[in-house]
Amino acid sequence: MQGRTPTKAEKQWMNDIVQIGCICCIEEGSLTPYEMPPEYTAIHHIDGKTKPEAHLKTIPICPFHHQEGPDARHVNKKRFVEKFGSEEYLLKRTGEILNEYRSKISV
Repeated sequence: MQGRTPTKAEKQWMNDIVQIGCICCIEEGSLTPYEMPPEYTAIHHIDGKTKPEAHLKTIPICPFHHQEGPDARHVNKKRFVEKFGSEEYLLKRTGEILNEYRSKISV
């Protein structure tokens, strides 16, 4: 699917969250924020790529949790949600982690 071009704010959000690493790995405790190299983290769009602010409704996720593992979002959404919570919850957690980091570097 062809998405619309991200705004400056959306580009910044996606660039920032990819730095965090996979939110699923973080939630299951196998990774701490900012431990995963950004090149191993993909952007998952929660609500498509064409709606207004669609690129702000994204979470950082590794290939295993995105499309490859047995609990991957695009393999078995029901199992993914049972294990990690809703995508909206993961979006909220992503924002919290990012805000914690931003507050530490602005001090």
